[in-house]
Amino acid sequence: MVMDVTQTTAGQLKALGRFRQINDTFPRTEQIREHKNQGKKVFGWLCTYVPEEIIHAAGILPVRVTGYSQEMELEDGNAYLYINNCSFSRSCLQMGLRGEYEFLDGMVAGSTCDGARRLFDLWQHYIKTPFYHILTVPRKYTEKAHGLYYQQVVQFKEHLEEFLGQKIADEQLRHSIEVYNQARVLLKQLYELRKADTPPISGAETMEVLNTSFHMPKETFNQWLKELLDELGKSSNRHQGRARLMVVGSVMNNPEFIKSIEAQRGLVVTDELCTSTRYWSDPVVLAEGQSPVKAISRRYLSNFPCARMVPSDERFRRILNLVKEFKVDGVVSQIIRYCVPYAHDLPLLRDRLKDIGVPMLALDVEYGTSGSGQIQTRVQAFLEMLEARKR
Repeated sequence: MVMDVTQTTAGQLKALGRFRQINDTFPRTEQIREHKNQGKKVFGWLCTYVPEEIIHAAGILPVRVTGYSQEMELEDGNAYLYINNCSFSRSCLQMGLRGEYEFLDGMVAGSTCDGARRLFDLWQHYIKTPFYHILTVPRKYTEKAHGLYYQQVVQFKEHLEEFLGQKIADEQLRHSIEVYNQARVLLKQLYELRKADTPPISGAETMEVLNTSFHMPKETFNQWLKELLDELGKSSNRHQGRARLMVVGSVMNNPEFIKSIEAQRGLVVTDELCTSTRYWSDPVVLAEGQSPVKAISRRYLSNFPCARMVPSDERFRRILNLVKEFKVDGVVSQIIRYCVPYAHDLPLLRDRLKDIGVPMLALDVEYGTSGSGQIQTRVQAFLEMLEARKR
């Protein structure tokens, strides 16, 4: 059954309902409560350069710290962070200050941008989670940079072992690598389905799945995703739209933003976000006889790059490959105000896309936006332009 992307398949995709329930109840999800009730620890993490496998191998549930799922007034966040810090950092801080992350036993961050660094500093000072650690993340991929980051990961592991009073064995790390690599393989399979001319799942529904991956044990997530993939393989539902779109830019985990684009029949088939492809793209490659910590550190620094990394060529190469593989007609860039790395990167990316004949729509947004009237108007005009190019 081929349907407009504006039509929902939620009624047919039964497996998707569980993912939605997790997202609707975050941060106080049933899985997090169960983990705490068993006397186990839960750590929050900021930024995809934080090696989750280290946390998981210690028997701790890693949970990604995000802000509100919609655009909100940020009185408390604004009181502690200058407004020229991005609204993502202010939103996360406000949730922390208001006790919505009171269940966390630790907070781990990467020193990747000013907003993340200031958020971590204030969290440490005012919220007082028992364990804190921030990793210095190089901006290059050189062997010297890999050596520095490896030492950072080793120090993080040692600090965590000291906090817990126990060692994290290599065997535990290998198991965590296996679990997380399985999640990456399954998410890749989900994205492969979106290469079809009429994919069985929409962009907004895909973001529901991605959000859940940050909010529950990976073992359970992997099982749920297997069941969803099985259901999608048997489903006759297919989505079509006026144009095939790719979303790029700042951190974004609001399915309503994607839904606002798809409500105008713009079919979002892929993306380049730290909450999507940049999170799951690359596996940890563990060579025979290699230290698991070294393999983990190399993967995290070499992963699909953030706009902070230099040179930008590797990031642009990967984006252009996605454009070709997913047959993208146009790219929508959504950049949170004061997100400096992506704002600086925008003109360079626009030029690369122009060279291959792919238009870009650049949107200046606040974190959590679901698509204002002005944004909808600009998306509508963009889709009309893409349709005109096809005639």
